[in-house]
Amino acid sequence: MLKTLYRQAAVVAATGLLAAGCTVGPDYKKPPVTVPPAFKEAAPPEMAAAATRELKPAQPQDAASRGKWWVVFHDSQLNALEEQVAVSNQTIAQAEARYRAARAAVLGVRSGLFPTVTAGASTSRSHASSTRSIVRQSLPGLTVTDYQLPIDFTYEIDSWGRVRRSVEASVAGAQATAADLATATLSMQSELALDYFQLRGLDAEKQLLDSTVAGYEKALQLTQLRHNQGVASGVDVAQAETQLATVRAQSTDLGVSRAQFEHAIAVLTGRPPAGFTLPASQAAVAPPAIPSMLPADLLQRRPDIAAAERSVAAANAQIGVAKAAYFPALGLTASGGLESSTLSTLLSWPSRFWSLGPSLVETIFDGGRRRAATEQATAGWEQSVAAYRQSVLSAFEDVEDNLAALRILAQEATEQAAAVDAAQRSLDLANSRYQGGITTYLEVITAQAAALANQRTAIELATRRMVASVLLVKALGGGWNVSELPSSRAVAASPTK
Repeated sequence: MLKTLYRQAAVVAATGLLAAGCTVGPDYKKPPVTVPPAFKEAAPPEMAAAATRELKPAQPQDAASRGKWWVVFHDSQLNALEEQVAVSNQTIAQAEARYRAARAAVLGVRSGLFPTVTAGASTSRSHASSTRSIVRQSLPGLTVTDYQLPIDFTYEIDSWGRVRRSVEASVAGAQATAADLATATLSMQSELALDYFQLRGLDAEKQLLDSTVAGYEKALQLTQLRHNQGVASGVDVAQAETQLATVRAQSTDLGVSRAQFEHAIAVLTGRPPAGFTLPASQAAVAPPAIPSMLPADLLQRRPDIAAAERSVAAANAQIGVAKAAYFPALGLTASGGLESSTLSTLLSWPSRFWSLGPSLVETIFDGGRRRAATEQATAGWEQSVAAYRQSVLSAFEDVEDNLAALRILAQEATEQAAAVDAAQRSLDLANSRYQGGITTYLEVITAQAAALANQRTAIELATRRMVASVLLVKALGGGWNVSELPSSRAVAASPTK
């Protein structure tokens, strides 16, 4: 009998090992996408000249500087703030925790490749009924104590690759989560840079308005002097006072937006706004050189594209999991241990017991459940492929949008500089004409308003160019590369503390 059981177990094990080489379901192939040979928009010539020197992918051994794309802006204050984001930002902390959870899930799924062994100890005391048939009850009316030390062994042979496909899906999902972490990090870093440059734009605008207020105060004093001398009317004085008060109010109003940007920067760096202050300062007035890139390279540089592609791989593996359900499940179960009615004989050899048995289970009828699961997995794969292709298209759109913005804004900045010069000449001429008594103060006010409006527009354009350059760096992946994704072995490795 024992030899028969061993023979059956050996046959099942051999069958399982042979079948284990079979993994049902489609092998993964990266979905093809349409990639243009070049971007429609080109970077402005003055930006492209030094691009290769300014921002380049970090070398694999250069772990210390990898991803520090913000250094191209040459702003020490921005550098210090960006260093705090990856350490203290709570959104990144959430994404990092999700990645660790995904890695733990891989270990959980991978455990299906190994047998489960359980051990225990139990004791029970029972009394058998005296009125039951002796045929059915061998110890009528007796009270029996039973001690057990059992060990149970169960193992489902991965005959058709169900567990291996599950591991494959889980690993790809964890890699997608790692790419999501990189996306979250890049988003938070770029958000801080956007807030920082907009805040610096407000600082520049504030400085302009404050200097304008000082100039208007002198103009008001001159107008009051002329009024006292009977040269200017009271209307001129009132107009000068109105102009001065208006600009003062505009200067004060900038404080609302600046405070909001300062608070946002504090939260991005993981600090409460109450304990954070960013002194006013001047920022760069022209965007830095940013490297050009072929559209095909973008597929390797965007973490969101990498996440979408890994999601396709996970969905592809799930099809294999669903198809494996059509095949029989092969398993081995064994149990053994020690059992005795007295504690003194529990550890003796005659107290041993054991059982061993293979199993083969096939679902004959399930009402279409397996077919539905396979169709659902296939539809999920098609959905993930569409999402991947959409992420590629969106990436191309992001790059084109910001390349176009930089090109157009560069041209507009040149034109606006000419407008500022013309407005300043007009103001100088209006002041000369007014002081010479040739014209009214209304002409001066009109020229002052035009000059101030053009100067503010120039500052806003400079800020928009910095914002567009940050968005372009983000659209290009911020120096990230798909090689930074953790390998399958790294994902499945046990975490070290």
